[in-house]
Amino acid sequence: MRALSGQGHVKSVDETYREMTSSPIAPLIVSLAIPTVISNLVTTIYNLADTFFIGQISTSASGAIGVAYAMMTLIQAVGFFFGQGAGNAVSRSLGGKDTERAGIIAAVATASAFAGGIVIAIIGHIFLEPLCILCGATDTILPYAETYLGIILIGAPWMATSLVLNNLLRFEGNAFFSMVGLVSGAVLNFVLAPVLIFVCDLGIAGAGLATITCQLLSFVLLLIGMQKAGTVRLSMANLKPTAKLFKTIANGGLPSLLRQVVYGFATICLNTAARPYGDAAIAGIAVVTRVVSIGNCVQIGLGQGFQPVCGYNFGARRYGRVREGFFFAVKASFVVLALMCVAAFAFAPQIVAFLRDDPEVVAVGTATLRFQCMSLPFTGLAMITNFMLQTTGKMWRASFLGVARLGIILAPTVMILSNALGLFGIEMSQSVSDAITLVISIPMATSLLRELARRQAKADEKAASQESAASRSGA
Repeated sequence: MRALSGQGHVKSVDETYREMTSSPIAPLIVSLAIPTVISNLVTTIYNLADTFFIGQISTSASGAIGVAYAMMTLIQAVGFFFGQGAGNAVSRSLGGKDTERAGIIAAVATASAFAGGIVIAIIGHIFLEPLCILCGATDTILPYAETYLGIILIGAPWMATSLVLNNLLRFEGNAFFSMVGLVSGAVLNFVLAPVLIFVCDLGIAGAGLATITCQLLSFVLLLIGMQKAGTVRLSMANLKPTAKLFKTIANGGLPSLLRQVVYGFATICLNTAARPYGDAAIAGIAVVTRVVSIGNCVQIGLGQGFQPVCGYNFGARRYGRVREGFFFAVKASFVVLALMCVAAFAFAPQIVAFLRDDPEVVAVGTATLRFQCMSLPFTGLAMITNFMLQTTGKMWRASFLGVARLGIILAPTVMILSNALGLFGIEMSQSVSDAITLVISIPMATSLLRELARRQAKADEKAASQESAASRSGA
């Protein structure tokens, strides 16, 4: 078997293994992170383009994005559950040189995600109106939300499966083709969205059609990438689901599932808390969510660049490299996000106005964005720790930390601060949640790093003992 490297050239499985377990950590993580960061950035910019184009329709249409986003997190939850779960297991299997098992995991996860997307699409359409209201839609936002979300749900099967294929390619060390698949769909959206929205006069329905069409293109390209360039190929012969296999996938994927589901719930809480303050408040928060996702995608990209390195080396029992990779990823995340947040803080009003030039939206968005800029650089520690816990199989700790920042801490923080401080409390709630999560993540990171150090010491001691025995035998 042969595979594409992060730079796009073909390598054998053995070469990939040697690179993951032997080459210098910092350049390796950067080479794997760059394609992922680029694909995440392009996807995020494409989401911002959607926000910009929809923002030209009305403030209520902009608010519909925030309402629909709460439900879209459920589609992402299914994709990330099977994608992260399978990806983590596949990277450990490849690190242990068990390619056959990796192929079975990949096939089962891909088929399961597609089936899960179909279920979401059917149930979502049956309960479309009550779901939109539950997600925070006002009477004026509701028609836009129903139209947009109704179309998005049609694409749920391939949207969820694309996330699985993307994760499988990344965890194999083939981040380049993962980038190609995601970026191609995003680039098409820049052209298709304004044509459907304005030229074809489809309004917000055009934005939804553009999204699912571009997602379909990404799905097809990612599928081709798996079959043509992947270390692990998808095959119907490998579709052998078992309870043990699903347990393995759940062990790596449950943290992502819980993180996305709880984040969806927290988004509903944000929208519900902002609803009494009108469409502009919901729209302002929705705009900031899209803007902040640029910073999130950078640290996620670094974390995802670290994950295959973590998985391969954990599977190969090279725990010192896991520790080294963790420290590099955390430092790089902090430096990059700090620089980005300084610029975003300074130009917050202009950034929000560009996406929706409404004075009320700008006021809410500016305050919210500036609060986020003060806390976002510190969130890298929690995110990279979560990735490390997840990839090393620490399911429950990873699950707790994964849902902390975007869910079990954010939701009550929103409720408490909104009741105490009104709209001001809603604007600052994510930053307060970030600070609390940082405090929680430090002892969790320290505990796992110490465990890895102990494992490495034992591995070194065993290797030294074997080398000494071999020397005596040779003598």
